[in-house]
Amino acid sequence: MSQMKSLKYLAVALLVALATGAEAKNIQVPHLYMFGFSASFQDSTLYFTDIQDIPGAWIDKKTKFLKERENYSYQLKNYLTEQGQPNRVCMVIFSTKKAKAEKKYNKLLKRYSSNTKKKKKNKKKHAVSTAFDIKYISQDEFKFERVDIQEEEQPQQSQPQQQ
Repeated sequence: MSQMKSLKYLAVALLVALATGAEAKNIQVPHLYMFGFSASFQDSTLYFTDIQDIPGAWIDKKTKFLKERENYSYQLKNYLTEQGQPNRVCMVIFSTKKAKAEKKYNKLLKRYSSNTKKKKKNKKKHAVSTAFDIKYISQDEFKFERVDIQEEEQPQQSQPQQQ
């Protein structure tokens, strides 16, 4: 009988959790600093965008993770495809603090710059032994466009029919 009672309490607790908004909330941040990075398995060319300020971007309140981040990655991928660089893997790195974004940018750049070649076998496991051709994409060439999730979350309204 106590097992049945426990199951009932568990079921009620689960329903209450679902009903009280266990759903993640999205917040719009005044500034989000983001840069793009692109690599390919077919060549050793890497692309870095400038760190860009994306005002009004959306993040998940609980996890602090960028909403619609795949759309930002696709923006860079589409730009590179238009420039004759198809089949690239693109990602975006972000922070709500400019100094943190710069730190992440410099860390990634240092990892792949030709100065980080392995000189000794006993160096770090993560050291890169291949020289990469690093290319920079300025903000004048490519700019991320903010993705507004409010527009995506609203149901589409039917258009009045013309007679």
